[in-house]
Amino acid sequence: MRRILYLSFALDLVIFDQISKWLASEFFIKDHIFGGHSSPLGPIEWFLHTPERLPYAEIPLLPFLNLVMVWNEGVSFGMMEQSSDTGRWLLIALSSIIVLWFGTWLFRTSSRVQSIGIAMVIGGALGNIIDRLRFGAVIDFIDFHIGNWHYPAFNVADSCICLGVGLLIIYALFFERQTERR
Repeated sequence: MRRILYLSFALDLVIFDQISKWLASEFFIKDHIFGGHSSPLGPIEWFLHTPERLPYAEIPLLPFLNLVMVWNEGVSFGMMEQSSDTGRWLLIALSSIIVLWFGTWLFRTSSRVQSIGIAMVIGGALGNIIDRLRFGAVIDFIDFHIGNWHYPAFNVADSCICLGVGLLIIYALFFERQTERR
């Protein structure tokens, strides 16, 4: 029963990721690009009928934060950029294998901390898989920067993956041995 709770947490993260991408693309970016002269798609319509890719856009929000529209055809932070259909399907397959592996791990672990980290990685990976299936690339829209230096644009799914992996590393380094002793 507890594992179902973690799977539902992963699903909640997928939904949150997709809603954040819908809000960023349909309300903020689209409005900025078209100057308020376009009608945004509702969340169900946006999800069921894949809209065309929006062009690059940048909206300054704070001195260190922009909202951007970037299409990432590679893995995290644009590494291994794959503009071919073969590359896209390879990334989808690899991500799916990783999700299955983490899903198996989720059902084998008894640690709540590990389960949360695993669920975060699964949710983030599924959010990005959905984008690759729909658009052929992942929507990235958060841009932190200091002056002219920009951290690679990312999204909620990327954040979930990074935080989940970070949690798993912290658990492995500091708590796994204590848990094994008990």
